[in-house]
Amino acid sequence: MWKEILLNYGIFLLELLTVFGVVAVVIMLILEARKQPENGSIRITNLTEKYQEQNKALKSFFLSDGEMKHLEKQEKKAEKARAKAEKKRLKEGGEKPESEQKSRLFVLDFHGDIQASGVSALRKEVDAILSMAKPETDKVLLKLESPGGVVHGYGLASSQLQRLKTAKISLTIAVDKVAASGGYMMACVADKIVSAPFAIIGSIGVVAQVPNIHRLLKKHDVDVDVMTAGEYKRTVTLVGENTEKGKQKFQQELEETHELFKTFVQQHRPQLDMAKIATGEHWFGTQALDLHLVDEITTSDDLILNAVKSEEVIEVKYHQKKKLSQRVGEQVESSTENLLTKLLHRRHNLY
Repeated sequence: MWKEILLNYGIFLLELLTVFGVVAVVIMLILEARKQPENGSIRITNLTEKYQEQNKALKSFFLSDGEMKHLEKQEKKAEKARAKAEKKRLKEGGEKPESEQKSRLFVLDFHGDIQASGVSALRKEVDAILSMAKPETDKVLLKLESPGGVVHGYGLASSQLQRLKTAKISLTIAVDKVAASGGYMMACVADKIVSAPFAIIGSIGVVAQVPNIHRLLKKHDVDVDVMTAGEYKRTVTLVGENTEKGKQKFQQELEETHELFKTFVQQHRPQLDMAKIATGEHWFGTQALDLHLVDEITTSDDLILNAVKSEEVIEVKYHQKKKLSQRVGEQVESSTENLLTKLLHRRHNLY
């Protein structure tokens, strides 16, 4: 009897906690929705200093205590001399010697999705660079990863990069994994494109998939009326009956978009044989080099490591605090994607 009472009491407590938990989540979501969206901010990271600190930490592992103390003493002496010279220069109102004036490499990171949602952050980052970069000395490196997406989204992203070109600031784009379709639309704006050996490059084409369930609805006696004003207001639909004329018009629009895409790429990379590369195919980095889709085979890591030796390498990143609902949604999406990946991998191993 006592066991049954305790069991029922435990179940009651669990139900109560569940109700309170649901109510708490709902209240948090309501409060989050009522809040005004917070403004984001630009985060600046000096990668040159970061790499120097890492290098120093690595050196200390191999040096004896005596050697390390000697090295630190030399560094402090050199830093003291630099500070003294800087103080004297500021007092006399002189300019910094050319030997001490380092050019700056601004590093951006763009991870593209179907909607090119990162374009809003890219716009802020470009604004920040244009406000302080010197065209004669400073450069920009954009690490680009994107399989492409909607035309208007990637068209706007490309326009943001064009702003750097208009300001005469040298732009290099590094592709470590993929820059296809809209991703390559962005990449071709650069003065120089570098690619990892097995990065996916190209896919200069246009695709649209529109499922149609009209016959299924008709089979179950469900009528769908699609009413438009304008002959081609709706060429193909999801639920209505698609006509041959409508499909032909839709195909024509795809062809026109493809022509605009090819023209855009040709303007920025006139050395390309468009008849050969604008077929919608993609190539790996080494193949893309032979086709002049990229200019060099290397990685963004190598570019940055070489740059820190002689330049001030500055990472510029726009950060905006996300709402609770966005964070929860992203976590659910990530968990689902990981689960599907594991299941597919497990199935592959079985066969």
